[in-house]
Amino acid sequence: MILALDGSSVDGAAYTDVVNLAGQAPAWLDDAVAAWSTYGLALFAILMAVGWWHARRRGSAASVTALAVPFVVVLAYGVDAVLKLLVREDRPCQSLRVTTLEACPAPGDWSFPSNHAAIAAAAAVALLFVSRRLGSVAVVAAAVMAVSRVWVGAHYPHDVLTGCAVGALTALLAMSALRRRTEALAVRLAATHLRPLLAVES
Repeated sequence: MILALDGSSVDGAAYTDVVNLAGQAPAWLDDAVAAWSTYGLALFAILMAVGWWHARRRGSAASVTALAVPFVVVLAYGVDAVLKLLVREDRPCQSLRVTTLEACPAPGDWSFPSNHAAIAAAAAVALLFVSRRLGSVAVVAAAVMAVSRVWVGAHYPHDVLTGCAVGALTALLAMSALRRRTEALAVRLAATHLRPLLAVES
C-alpha cells in the first residue's frame, strides 16, 4: 500500500523555521553543517573500523560483534528504503517555497524516512554493543547528522526522527539477537579464511 504522505501538514512550519534560520546563519556555520550533512557518514565508517581493530584484542566473540556492525547498518538502510517506497513523501523543498542550502533532489527521491538519520542511528546503537566510548561518540554524531539534514533543507523534522527510530530499533533488535550467538559464530568463522579478522593471534 502506498501512502503518499504530505509531510508539510505534519511539521512544515517547524521545517520552514529551521530553514529560515539557516538562511540567516553565518556562512561558516552553514558551510560546516552542509559539509557534515554530505560527508559525515564517513565518520561512522571510521568508528566501525576502530571498533573492530580494538575488538580483536578482546577475543573472537568481540570481533564478531564488531564485524556485524556494518551489516546491521546495511539492514537498517534496507528497512528505511522499503518504508520510503511505501510512504512516498515528496521532499519538503518540492512542497514548500523555501530556499535551501542543499540542492533540491529530483521528484521521486522520497523524503520519509531519512536514510542519513537511519544509517547514523543504526551505526550508533550497534557500536554501543562494541564499545560504550565509541558508541557514545556515534550517538552524538548521529544526533548532529539528523539536525543537519533538516538544516540544509533535505528533510522535515519527522523524517529524521523516524529515520533515527528505524535505524536504532533495527540495530537494537539485530545486535541483541546476535549477542546470543557470537560464540558459535566465532567458532564457525575461525574455521574459514576469515579467521585473521577475528582476533590477534597470541
